[in-house]
Amino acid sequence: MKTNQGRFFEDYRLGEVIRHAVPRTIKMGERALYHALYPARHALHSSDQFAQGCGLPFSPLDDLVCFHTVFGKTVPDISLNAVANLGYAEGRFVTPLWPGDTITASSEVVGLKQNSNGRSGVVWVRTTGVNQHGEVLLSYVRWVMVRKRNLEAPAPEVVVPELAAVVNPADLVVPAGLDFSRYDFTLAGEPHRWGDYAVGEVIDHVDGVTIEEAEHMLATRFWQNTAKVHFDATHREDGKRLIYGGHVISLARALSFNGLANAQIIAAINAGSHANPCFAGDTVRAWSEVLDRAETGAPGVGALRLRLVATRGAAGALKGDDGRYLPDVLLDLDYWALVPV
Repeated sequence: MKTNQGRFFEDYRLGEVIRHAVPRTIKMGERALYHALYPARHALHSSDQFAQGCGLPFSPLDDLVCFHTVFGKTVPDISLNAVANLGYAEGRFVTPLWPGDTITASSEVVGLKQNSNGRSGVVWVRTTGVNQHGEVLLSYVRWVMVRKRNLEAPAPEVVVPELAAVVNPADLVVPAGLDFSRYDFTLAGEPHRWGDYAVGEVIDHVDGVTIEEAEHMLATRFWQNTAKVHFDATHREDGKRLIYGGHVISLARALSFNGLANAQIIAAINAGSHANPCFAGDTVRAWSEVLDRAETGAPGVGALRLRLVATRGAAGALKGDDGRYLPDVLLDLDYWALVPV
């Protein structure tokens, strides 16, 4: 057999390193399509002139272009037979992604746990994306529920990795040369500085986007994400194609511009959960909570720790009295963003 059925839960071994195919060179076409798919308009990722005014040689690609491209590389080896992608931790954006860079990725299996039903299990991997120079672009841990092929296959030894709840702000990487001391707030779109945000503040981003089959299918192909649940309507009992969770992340991030226009760069992903499935026809709205603030050593640059929530419901509503996510909550993402002081 020459075709690839993908890995099932019993195919993973703790400690193995998987090199993912296929390298991908990213150019300005990816930026144009990203901005067409999402209402993305953060100035640093939109204008060479603005980026140069902030000390960079030109405008880098949106951080989530890097994330989605690296993620897409991993799917044939990690989540082709996934039931669901469950969460993220310890994500660090290390080197900006520039037009013309070529991305390759690899993943190390760092945890395994079979589910009690014996039909699936959870696999934890630490994924690293690098550019053509071997420089790390992005690294993160994610965990995914994967079906078993052989229900009689023995369960592996349970290993659940200990993951940091938050990336230490001292470990945040500020792009070389970044300088917000001459930041143009008018061109950026909002006047709000790092000091204008208070810990505990909740920001309703107001706007919403209704997801249709067309754009989510285009997005999933764009990121070369081949997970069956996103394409094959017969792969789920309800006959629906599951929206790729990264599509929801990018929608929520773009919607957060209204209130967080100056949160220019995602420096780290502390934690993330796809709380409930999303399907075509859902209208996604977003709200953010300020969790923490930190200084950096770069001129005029501060860091905000933000909780970004994508929901079909009301701003500020997250969990019920039982501690479970409310049914309208789609995404709970905890991340560090770089903003002007």
